[in-house]
Amino acid sequence: MADKPLTSRGAATRQRILDVATQEFAEHGIAGARIERIVAAARTNKAQLYGYFGSKEGLFDAIFFGSLERIMTVVPIDATDLADWAVRLYDEYLRRPDLIRLATWARLERRPTGHLVDDSDRVDDAKLRAIADAQAAGLVRPGDPFDLMAMVIAMSMAWSPVSNVYAASDQEPPELHEQRRALLRDSVQRVIKVPCPQVG
Repeated sequence: MADKPLTSRGAATRQRILDVATQEFAEHGIAGARIERIVAAARTNKAQLYGYFGSKEGLFDAIFFGSLERIMTVVPIDATDLADWAVRLYDEYLRRPDLIRLATWARLERRPTGHLVDDSDRVDDAKLRAIADAQAAGLVRPGDPFDLMAMVIAMSMAWSPVSNVYAASDQEPPELHEQRRALLRDSVQRVIKVPCPQVG
């Protein structure tokens, strides 16, 4: 079924499944998510869901990898201004906290250490090249591009749903978000700036 072109009705059903399942997995994780709840809320049946996605794991994969692609598309990196990139990531986490929760469940239930996905599924090659190019141009401090990227992402997630201190919400006052953006921007700039040469 998944290999056949979808009718408009089939495409709508598939999208309903994805929308409902995104919330289900974000709230309950892979093990805790229930196919029964998903098909009921999506107004479909198990046969159709399995026809589209093959399994519960296949459904999670479709959602999870889609979320990684969304972050790539909606928040493209600008290695010449990593501070601005961090702020745009902060804003995306406010808009879509479910995407961060999906990644957290993948970390907890699938890959407790190492990269979050297999090397063949990684989508950070372009980011790492951009950072390396910015380093070569003298715009970003020396160091492993992956480590620098990881540091900037971690800083952007300081108030995200994975924070063990405080998770922000888009319901908070705008001035509070502006205060955090300013702090985040300044902090990232300090981390990635090229060190001044030592005198003497």
